[in-house]
Amino acid sequence: MTRVGVWLIGARGSVATTAVLGALAVRSGAAGRTGCVTERPEFAGARLPGIGDLVFGGHDVSETGLRESAERLAGAGVLPAHLPPALADGLDRTERGLRRGLDDVSGGVRRGDVDRLEADLREFSEREALERVVVVDLSSTEPRPGAYAEHTDADALEAALDTGTARIPASSAYAYAALRAGCAFVEFTPNTGPRLPALARLADRSGVPWAGSDGKTGETLVKSALAPMFAARALHVRSWSSVNLLGGGDGATLADPANAESKLASKARGLEHMLGHGPDGPLHIDYVPDLGDAKVAWDHVSFEGFLGARMSLQFTWSGYDSALAAPLVLDLARLAAHAHRQGRSGPLPELAFFFKDPVGTREHGLAEQWRALTSWCAAPAEEAE
Repeated sequence: MTRVGVWLIGARGSVATTAVLGALAVRSGAAGRTGCVTERPEFAGARLPGIGDLVFGGHDVSETGLRESAERLAGAGVLPAHLPPALADGLDRTERGLRRGLDDVSGGVRRGDVDRLEADLREFSEREALERVVVVDLSSTEPRPGAYAEHTDADALEAALDTGTARIPASSAYAYAALRAGCAFVEFTPNTGPRLPALARLADRSGVPWAGSDGKTGETLVKSALAPMFAARALHVRSWSSVNLLGGGDGATLADPANAESKLASKARGLEHMLGHGPDGPLHIDYVPDLGDAKVAWDHVSFEGFLGARMSLQFTWSGYDSALAAPLVLDLARLAAHAHRQGRSGPLPELAFFFKDPVGTREHGLAEQWRALTSWCAAPAEEAE
């Protein structure tokens, strides 16, 4: 496979910056591939595009450049201090390919907005002579959608765009532009994106694959491994209480209850499916500015064993979300490009392994998701030309 474009929504944010710098570091031999799932031997036969074959561009509304963002992350201990200056030329090259994203869309999205986003994607593909482009949404978490479901088909959405009455979230405007440009789409956030009914139908009709939603990087990753264990051992989970402490821009965004609502719903959705019932216990997300780019999650699980014996399990997860998420972004871009080349369209349930709220499947258990992913990549398939 030749060069593949990765267009990042929120391209100057912490996750995007870490993904771009990481790809540059891997390509130059300055860093290893720890955390990159698709570098495991199970994926060797899938002919995925190489990390060195990925070319980056993106949209953002921030004025902070990639080099400045990388230096800030290095100062916070997220990135090795020597990498941003060593890879400054590559960061600057990517920076020159970034374009202005959507500002406030509360007044409605117009056709001109989507046309501009689509034009940026097409120009990127042509300028870089790319085989295909994968768009990955890494933008801030949006409030949960209200009356967006009224746009149930593409024609109704087009009419609303013409009149400026398309009350759709920014993530869906980006997804619409990507689908019109023939780009695969990855919704790495809990945002609506291509889940809007009109867009989901358009993806099917247009032969474009998409994956999501909400990258599974920390506490929920642990839950997806532990919850099936309790179910398999016939241990009854009485309560599962979770406290998440976040700093940085993500924490500041989720300090707004309207934004936190979609993240909380995404984090909670899988537990009931895995356990077979909804356990008691609160789920909190709290903003702690002092944590900076780190996040801490503490969970308390109360469960019942044979003859009613009461027991508990506790765990603490602490890490840098950018360092956890960035390699998954590279994985998903490679896998989505692979699916697109195979001629897949619509949701990609095989990529559930990477998400808190996976589309196209109700399977949330990590082991089952892993088997589905690796089986798909190991299976021979005719490639669409």
